[in-house]
Amino acid sequence: MESAGTFLQEMLVLYGIALLGFVVRKKGILNENTNDVLTQLILYITLPALILYSLDISFSIDLLKEFMWLVSMSLYILLISCFLAYWMKQRSQLPEKQKSVYEGLIIFGNQGFIGYAISFILLDEQGIVYLTMFNLYYLILIWTYGIYLFSKNKNAIDWRTIVLNPGILSTLTGLSIFLLPISWPDMLAKGLDSVGKMTIPLSMMLIGSLVANVNYKDFILLIKNTYLWKSAVTRLILIPVLLLPFAALSIPFSVLLIAVIVSGMPSAPTISLYSQKFGGDTVFASFGTLLTTLLCIFTIPFLYLVVSMLGK
Repeated sequence: MESAGTFLQEMLVLYGIALLGFVVRKKGILNENTNDVLTQLILYITLPALILYSLDISFSIDLLKEFMWLVSMSLYILLISCFLAYWMKQRSQLPEKQKSVYEGLIIFGNQGFIGYAISFILLDEQGIVYLTMFNLYYLILIWTYGIYLFSKNKNAIDWRTIVLNPGILSTLTGLSIFLLPISWPDMLAKGLDSVGKMTIPLSMMLIGSLVANVNYKDFILLIKNTYLWKSAVTRLILIPVLLLPFAALSIPFSVLLIAVIVSGMPSAPTISLYSQKFGGDTVFASFGTLLTTLLCIFTIPFLYLVVSMLGK
């Protein structure tokens, strides 16, 4: 387990990598196709490799119990997030094209990129295993309700895409390896380890590159939008805090730590993609993602300190 000081140092390393991504994109060293290439590389190659390697562990009843805790907490917090986001959307005075974006910014966090980076510096491969379990419902929700939220059409949901999603496939394959008395051959395991560990720096470089694409004149205008701030506070602070009552139960500290920290991830870039595809306000979505990404520099260490105090 990381001490508070060590954790903050590791966080600074991650932010430094994101800053590098920002600089090389601004300088034109990486071109306009960078974000698409990095996203595809992470989603289809490095992240599945990281999941497959991390789940190659020995089966135990204790670990199975921890998995059940993670799945239960994930379902609990996602349901609360959905109801809370819907209630906030109904009370808002936003234009119609921004309402679905507003709801999506609150529900869906960047658990696939920053989430894995943070989990790894917290608990190494164990953190990846925990997050993979915690993300199971999330992956299904973002590919179903996430799409329906913007399209308002159940037929827009492609179940084949969900089943063949690399995150789902690698998780199910990894679970099979975990439950069965088998392991990856040494050569394959080393390959998965080497490729998988690229996920962390590539994810942070992608975050920096995404920030570099922002038009800062528009940013100054949208920074005054109170709804963006409301969505940011809800996503980064309120939602993860709603998991803290689990500390009163006989739940392992490391499990609670991953659940709380990951629930406080910044809004997912996927919201911008859905918005662009289904006619939402893409600029509003992009700035909502950017605002939470910048603020998480302060909120993630804050959540870590809160959970650490409860653990003591």
